[in-house]
Amino acid sequence: SRQKALADLQKTQSVEIEKLIRTQCQLKSELKFITEAWLQIVECRRVLKWTYAYGYYLPENEHTKKQLFEYLQGEAESGLERLHQCAEQEIQVFLSDNVNPSKEFNSDYVTTSQEFIDFRKKLTGLTIVTRNYFENLVRALENGLCDVNSNGITDDHWFCEQCTFANVRSAIACQMCKKQRPH
Repeated sequence: SRQKALADLQKTQSVEIEKLIRTQCQLKSELKFITEAWLQIVECRRVLKWTYAYGYYLPENEHTKKQLFEYLQGEAESGLERLHQCAEQEIQVFLSDNVNPSKEFNSDYVTTSQEFIDFRKKLTGLTIVTRNYFENLVRALENGLCDVNSNGITDDHWFCEQCTFANVRSAIACQMCKKQRPH
């Protein structure tokens, strides 16, 4: 829920960031990606709450719009759950008291700095992808789901299968993740 995400954001900012500064030998500014992930989670939970009301009031006879709405909402929700899981659970290994910030192997330690770099890349990537999912969802809702006509054909855009970015019809590759457009 959004309230739990807000509480987790507070805990991250007051406790976990300070611990990571010590255990990972990072500057506070280098750990900004964690706070950004939590801020994205909080914002997405807020948006998601209102999408349920939107879906409830979507007219029954608008089958194509309902399908697009459910698809966009499902993709956004799935992306949010992956981001939340990473920010909440996958970070725990780096908060352990047996953390090794050096690159040298030592069997007494759980993680290395390379593992933390990989975690940073993953969490940053999930934050960006989740933001894209929700921006696409909000944009579609603001436009009244008018990206589809009564025949179910999108008018001006195609959605990337990988990141769901809404690309202009003439683009041959996704403008966000560079994945080639399916034929």
